Amino acid sequence: MLSAPQTTTATADARLPRTHPFAEHLRAVQARETDDPHRLWTPEDGALPSLYLSHGGGPLPLQSPEWLEPLHAWARALPKPKAILVVSAHWESAPLSISATRPDELVYDFGGFDPIYHTLRYDTPDAGDLARATAALMPDTESAHQHARRGLDHGAWVPLKIMYPAADIPVVQLSLPTEDPDKLLALGERLRPLREQGVLVIGSGHMTHGLPYLTRESMTENKPAGWSSDFDAWAAEALDRGDVAELARFRSAAPGMPYAHPTVEHFTPLFVTLGAATDPTAPVTTTLDGYGLGLSRRSFQAA
Repeated sequence: MLSAPQTTTATADARLPRTHPFAEHLRAVQARETDDPHRLWTPEDGALPSLYLSHGGGPLPLQSPEWLEPLHAWARALPKPKAILVVSAHWESAPLSISATRPDELVYDFGGFDPIYHTLRYDTPDAGDLARATAALMPDTESAHQHARRGLDHGAWVPLKIMYPAADIPVVQLSLPTEDPDKLLALGERLRPLREQGVLVIGSGHMTHGLPYLTRESMTENKPAGWSSDFDAWAAEALDRGDVAELARFRSAAPGMPYAHPTVEHFTPLFVTLGAATDPTAPVTTTLDGYGLGLSRRSFQAA
């Protein structure tokens, strides 16, 4: 339970000021869980969807009510998964690698925020079973390297801390081994059987991520530049019609490039999400849209 003082996660969260938005979020979640516990996934539910999640900047979502409630509501709308596998923009590594199954530390891969965020924890149960099941799905020519110490980066632990703050679900992170959409679709397809076992597969990035091109207006008034809104509209239309081929040509076909993605690692996890879907060409369900600091927060689930 969230209130359990013996857990490292709960102890670390208790250091936040009571008025901090995430502390208030935890109290709201605790009350909700007391009144209506989150229902666990069962085989009768069928395969969980795969998610593409725009994860925000560093720990910023933990400070932002416009992230907190929507992300947690999204989690509550799904049965509680047995385990979670995340492919994050913030771990680009080839050959394919799997994080530690119960790491000692998180990866605090951000700067410029209050030091208290470097004390937060997300100590999940051992995920050895998920790591072994994931490795077994890989062909012999692409076997996954097991990292003994690599923890979850902020593209994984920040949104999961909002969605599942009790930290009671096993989590592993899979590296992003390539920028090639076809290869990432194939990787997602190999992960597809996990969904039928109650595993939530998540591609974590950001629908637009042109950090070098943000303006004072976009950051202070949250007014997206044309490159951000144009790219978002193009992606939304392609996702609505299930046009994976168009999405795969994003470098040349998408308006707003390369400003929307001067580097592409925040967009390409989308192809793992689509590959893991039962039908990658089916329209997706958008669960979060709008903008933060002028960047598109579009997030979706694929059945």
